[in-house]
Amino acid sequence: MPTALALARAGRWFLESGIQEPCGGVARYYRSELGRNKPVSTEITGYTASALVYLFRTTGNDEYLDRARKTADFLMTHAWAAELQTFPFEHPSPCPVSPHAAYFFDCGIIIRGLLAVWNQTGEDRILDVALDASRAMVADFHAGPDYHPILDLPSKQAQPRTDHWSRSPGCYQLKAALAWYDVAEQTGDSALRHAYMEMLETALTTYSSFLPAATPHQTMDRLHAAGYFLEALTPVLDRPDCAAAFTSLLLSAVDYLHEIAPTFARSDVYAQLLRARINGASVVPVDHAVAVLEAAALRHFQISSDDPRVDGGFSFGRRQGEMSPHINPVSTAFALQALEMWREQQGGNPPPCRHLLI
Repeated sequence: MPTALALARAGRWFLESGIQEPCGGVARYYRSELGRNKPVSTEITGYTASALVYLFRTTGNDEYLDRARKTADFLMTHAWAAELQTFPFEHPSPCPVSPHAAYFFDCGIIIRGLLAVWNQTGEDRILDVALDASRAMVADFHAGPDYHPILDLPSKQAQPRTDHWSRSPGCYQLKAALAWYDVAEQTGDSALRHAYMEMLETALTTYSSFLPAATPHQTMDRLHAAGYFLEALTPVLDRPDCAAAFTSLLLSAVDYLHEIAPTFARSDVYAQLLRARINGASVVPVDHAVAVLEAAALRHFQISSDDPRVDGGFSFGRRQGEMSPHINPVSTAFALQALEMWREQQGGNPPPCRHLLI
């Protein structure tokens, strides 16, 4: 399937599938075997804001920008808990299926989604919320040598850490901290830039132990998180130590992906590593032959169906040859961007501005 058509179909899925609720919030994913959405996730809504802006910038279609504004308005009006200065995990919070909690990583992704919309609209309120949320992230989650992954609300007491990567601190958190770097660029807040640089130094000393995990399937999940670290290095690849870390992790992640993919593959991992290849081409020259194969593998995760709730979206993954029934907004966002970046790269064009990285 031509990449331009894949992009258009993925874009229509965001607009027409019902993955975005009328309030503007976006479901964590669609369960095609059950015919229903999971609850609204504030993190996934943040990713969707970034994806809609990217679609607008790529296609010039104002419908994407209008929807991005609606998404940002939900994040500021409904998701943002002003009295707590944070974004609870799901909306509403708490609810019967979701505890009242805030995730460090989610908050950073939401802030980056707001900034993506602000870069197009210049609305002061958006930048104000992004700044307040960034400062609160640093204050609330900071645990001395690292940052707590999850806080209970309203107490803001840290939840116990576990061995699962998303419930323990690690190099992947730098993707969320990238929001601080971006907000500091726009506001001049030196404390936020310092916080990003501090986390960067910690991540550079710990990333080498992030892979592999105990089992191949757990390693595939960690490849997704490792992709976050690669993405978060984008603004500092001119530093030799950052370039070395990027090179080492990218090459090992690609090896693990190709080894494990025959039994378990995540579409977002294919997309993240393809994006990393293109964004880091000045550090690691793109292996064209391997990238062609990875892009082709990624396209196979896009669903074709008469059902508009799934058509054009990307499945979360594949186990033992069976496609997952989870039609995933993040997988779709990463995939549409990776495939479009690959199309542009083959045409000799540079990668998009790093602020458009979903």
